[in-house]
Amino acid sequence: MELFNNFKSLFLSVWERGILGVDILEILIGIGIFLIFLVFRGIISKLIIKRLENIAKRTTNKLDDSFVYAIEGPARFLPIVIGFFIASYYMSFSEDSREIVDTINRTLITIFIFWFMHQIIEPISYVLSGLNKILTRELIGWIIKSLKILIFILGLAAVLELWGIKIGPIIAGLGLFGVAVALGAQDLFKNLISGILVLVEKRFKIGDWILVEGIIEGIVEKIGFRSTVIRKFDKSIAIIPNFQFAENAVINISQTTNWIIGWTINLQYDSTVDQLKAIRSEIEDYIKKHEDYKPELGYAVRVDSFAESSIDMYIRCFTKTDDWDEWLAVKERLAIQIKQIVEKNGASFAFPSQSIYVEKK
Repeated sequence: MELFNNFKSLFLSVWERGILGVDILEILIGIGIFLIFLVFRGIISKLIIKRLENIAKRTTNKLDDSFVYAIEGPARFLPIVIGFFIASYYMSFSEDSREIVDTINRTLITIFIFWFMHQIIEPISYVLSGLNKILTRELIGWIIKSLKILIFILGLAAVLELWGIKIGPIIAGLGLFGVAVALGAQDLFKNLISGILVLVEKRFKIGDWILVEGIIEGIVEKIGFRSTVIRKFDKSIAIIPNFQFAENAVINISQTTNWIIGWTINLQYDSTVDQLKAIRSEIEDYIKKHEDYKPELGYAVRVDSFAESSIDMYIRCFTKTDDWDEWLAVKERLAIQIKQIVEKNGASFAFPSQSIYVEKK
């Protein structure tokens, strides 16, 4: 009986002292409170967030959809923060332990605040998209990424400060490290600045067909911090450093409003003056009257020069279309029409030839 009484006394002593001076009953109740909030977290995920998603889907704009998606993570984290706070303040910690628990609570609240700020940046991009006349979509993307990185760094610094870790010496050390890196990464910063200039000046955007003479021609797929990804017409991928677009002339073919046709046709030297005039006039009339062309932008059909084996006629005109495939079709129709005009007037196209005269003695 005495042995049982000793065990009972020891058990009650442990029960009352508990862990870190907290009664085990309080610990169990605190855990129960925390578990209740974990259940509430599941309710938020399954009911409230789902309900908000359904409401957002009924609208035509994407701002509310993006907002609901952005707050889902912080909204599910908030019950954990509140549950831990209520559970920890229900329990009676010692003075030293209470200080640690308070620091944990501040850390959780800080993480929640900066996580919410980090997530809410994404919906702001839809608001900034209304400034597309000033800012390109790619530049807005860069701004959003930079803000997210800045918020993450500030949040990390705030958490470290809570735990007594001074960030001043860390920043100073990173500054010295940054100088060393900058000296060895001049090309990186040159490409970064060039990429910003490309976006600010709106030289091209994703989806544009561009040509940099002697370097690249293709469709822009991605504009990055250091380089731009170009899809060439053979479907291969080219990654071009951004400084190439700052130091070289960039032709944005997608911005062409009216494609130009510039040809020189070669006629035989035995073509008569009347044939040349008739061919010139009929080609000119075709360009002026056909719906494929915009003569008000200027055109030219003229006998241009006497070449070594032909009389050259220069033809230049602008098409109405700005579509490359249609432009090829327009060129084809013009080529067929010119051949018909030349043949109808009894003339022929010239080809490189030489005449050799043998002198008889």
